[in-house]
Amino acid sequence: IEPKLSPSLSFHPSFPGCLIKMCRLSVFLCSALVLLVLEVGPVRCDITDGNAEHLKREHSLMKPYQGVGSSPSSQWDFWGSTLVTGSYVRLTPDERSKQGSIWNTVPCYLKDWEMHVQFKVHGSGKKNLHGDGIAIWYTKDRLHPGPVFGNQDQFVGLSIFVDTFRNDLHGMDRSFPYISAMVNNGSVSYDHGKDGRSSELGGCSAEIRNRDHDTYLAVRYSKGRLTIMVDVDDKNEWKECIDIGGVRLPTGYFFGASAATGDLSDNHDIISMKLYQLMVEHTPEEENLDWTKIEPSVSLLKSPKDNIDDPTGNFRGTPLTGWKVFLLLLCALLGIVVCAVVGAVVFQKRQERNKRFY
Repeated sequence: IEPKLSPSLSFHPSFPGCLIKMCRLSVFLCSALVLLVLEVGPVRCDITDGNAEHLKREHSLMKPYQGVGSSPSSQWDFWGSTLVTGSYVRLTPDERSKQGSIWNTVPCYLKDWEMHVQFKVHGSGKKNLHGDGIAIWYTKDRLHPGPVFGNQDQFVGLSIFVDTFRNDLHGMDRSFPYISAMVNNGSVSYDHGKDGRSSELGGCSAEIRNRDHDTYLAVRYSKGRLTIMVDVDDKNEWKECIDIGGVRLPTGYFFGASAATGDLSDNHDIISMKLYQLMVEHTPEEENLDWTKIEPSVSLLKSPKDNIDDPTGNFRGTPLTGWKVFLLLLCALLGIVVCAVVGAVVFQKRQERNKRFY
C-alpha cells in the first residue's frame, strides 16, 4: 500500500518549481558570501602593477641613497638624529629623547599615487618597554620638528602613524603596535594621551617590532579614496588596514618620514620609500580643477572619533575581524547544505512521481 503524503508534501505542480527557486536563491547567497570573504582576504604581490615606468624616482628613497643631503641638488633632506648609512636611514637610535626625520625636497603633483615603505623597528626594550614609533607624512610643510613623532603638531595634510607605545591605559580594546591615519587642515591637535583616537580615520594592530624579516606599509590615494595596507608576516601578501572614501588631498605637498623616542626608545629605520604613479582617468571637471588649492578634508557621516563601522558603507575604520569572517564562512556552508537538501528532496519527489506512472 502506497503511503499517503501530507497535503504540504503532495505533488502540487508548483512544488518542484518552488524548491528549484529556493535552491537558486541559496546558490546566489552562497556565491555572494564567498565573494565577500574573498574580497576581504589578503592581496598578493604589489598593489600596483609593479611597472618600473610608474616609479617616480624624484619622490623615491632607495639604496644607496644618492641625492640625500643638504646640497641644492639633493632630493631628500634630513634633520635631527637621522643617520644615513649604505643599508638604511636610521631616524632615531635606540636611545632616549631622540627625534629625526627625512623629507623629499620635491613637491608631488600627482593626483593619484601609491607609496610603498619598507621599514624596521627594533631595539633592546622588552614588551611594552619601547617607543615611540614612526610617522609617514604627505604635508604642506616639511622639516618642522615637533611633538608628533618628531614632526609639528597641527600639520596640514596626511599622516600615517605607526605607534608602538600605548599611552591611553583605558583604551584596552586594541593592541600595540597600532597603525592609524589622520587628515588635518591645521586646526586639529594630535592627542598623545589618547593615542590619537579623537582624530584617527581608522587603524589596525600589526606586529612590526623586532621581526626577523622585512616589514612593509603601502599608502594609496586615488580618486578620493585612501587605502592603507601592511605586509608584516613575511608572506608577500598585502593585508588591508584602512580603507575610506571621501578623502580630499591637494597636490604640491611633500613626502617624509619621522620618528621619536621618549623615556623609552627603539631603532626606527627606513629602508626605502617608493612612490608609484597610478594611471587613473579623471573627468574633464576634475582635470580642470586646481588641485593645489584643495583643503585637506574627509567627508564622513560621523566624527572620526566614533571610529566604528557605518552600516551605510560610508566609513569603514578597520577590516573584518576573524569572527566576522567565521560567521560569513558559516553562513556560506549552511547555504550550501540547504541547497543540497533542497536538491535531494526535489530529486526524490520526481523519482516517486515517475514511479506512479509505471
